[in-house]
Amino acid sequence: MSKVFRAWDVDEVWLLPASVQDFVPPGHIAHLIRETVREGLDLRAILSQYDEERGYPPYHPGMMTALLLYAYSQGIYSSRRIDRACHERVDFMAVTGLSYPDFRTISEFRKRHLGALSGLFVQVLGLCRKAGLVKLGHVALDGTKIKANASKHKAMSYGRMKGAEEKLAAEVAGWMKKAAAQDAAEDRQHGGDRRGDELPDWVANKERRLAKIREAKAALEAEAQAAAGQGAGEDSEVAAKRGRKGQPPSGVPEDNAQRNFTDPESRIMKTKDGFIQGYNAQAAVDAEHQIIVSCDLTNQGTDSAQLLPLMDQIKANTEVLPKQVSADAGYASDANLKGLEEREIDGFVAAGRQKHGTAAPAAGKAKEGSRLAAMAQKIAGQGYDSPYRLRKQTVEPVFGQIKQARGFRQFLLRGLDKVKQEWVLVCTAHNLLKLTAFG
Repeated sequence: MSKVFRAWDVDEVWLLPASVQDFVPPGHIAHLIRETVREGLDLRAILSQYDEERGYPPYHPGMMTALLLYAYSQGIYSSRRIDRACHERVDFMAVTGLSYPDFRTISEFRKRHLGALSGLFVQVLGLCRKAGLVKLGHVALDGTKIKANASKHKAMSYGRMKGAEEKLAAEVAGWMKKAAAQDAAEDRQHGGDRRGDELPDWVANKERRLAKIREAKAALEAEAQAAAGQGAGEDSEVAAKRGRKGQPPSGVPEDNAQRNFTDPESRIMKTKDGFIQGYNAQAAVDAEHQIIVSCDLTNQGTDSAQLLPLMDQIKANTEVLPKQVSADAGYASDANLKGLEEREIDGFVAAGRQKHGTAAPAAGKAKEGSRLAAMAQKIAGQGYDSPYRLRKQTVEPVFGQIKQARGFRQFLLRGLDKVKQEWVLVCTAHNLLKLTAFG
């Protein structure tokens, strides 16, 4: 007797139309994010940009917003991959209601509304607070380096620019002369149907390269002059920490100062795995449920200048300051500790590196009697019971979830302002995931 199987008829026509609610089980994150956008977020900043009745009706901005946030929560960032998911994945169909925006529409929507989309961070954070996921008893902050949408091999130092500019200028001048002679010969051979001043592509490419080098060289010189006008600033403080006397800026770029031709505002940054062309993404995370309560991004490799602005952003986002804050030695400075005191925040900021297996970070080069020395003694005195221990288990797992679990290791956009907003969008998706998991 043969075994009886369940019917498998792919050509069967459904008597009743399916509902998107049936595509994935009740309680699925696709339903939760879709309904959070529909019912919980104020999208007037996006909707207000659609004020003309002319033209073919666009996709609903609420659907597009839900689609982007859901895609980011699933670790899908490319507009082409989101487009493909709308056709292939039922969870995406449950979000879009069987709408199929193409990748150009998705990309243009993200670019057009990037500022408004990043503004949703505060709204989602408010929903997390209402759900009891944010206590602000202890907040840990840290930075992580993320690759820019540019290759580090497309960067050139100021020293190389000076030599390359002279060499390329001489080459282009010689080729201009050669191109003019070539045009004249072609006119004699083929007739005068050309204007006679066209340049071959290989000359134009060199000219464009020369123009880019001159533009980047001028930008580095402008930055150096601006730094000279502002004084030594942070560089002198960093140099003093390392035991060197800070020198005032000369107004002339150093030969090792670099600028990238693809994304000029990105910088070469050191990571544990080597050097990358990237940005320094910052996040302050509440210890209760790993909710990001403030975030920012900079093209400076050091973290020190980010601590107090992140604290002030927490106040702007939630109207209150955290009771405790922990941060690693990258944020250690007398000015930062003084700022925490003025804000009445109980700070736990390492003065030096913490070796594996030790109870507290080292004191580093903190001078006796200084705020840094007092902080090192404060953390060491509490040992393994110090709130500083919460730092690693609060903020570092969040970066792991974003970069490893959801695969966000490189920005799609270019330029500091756009990349900042893209990072906020990533952090918003992270908080939405936490809200749907615990809320």
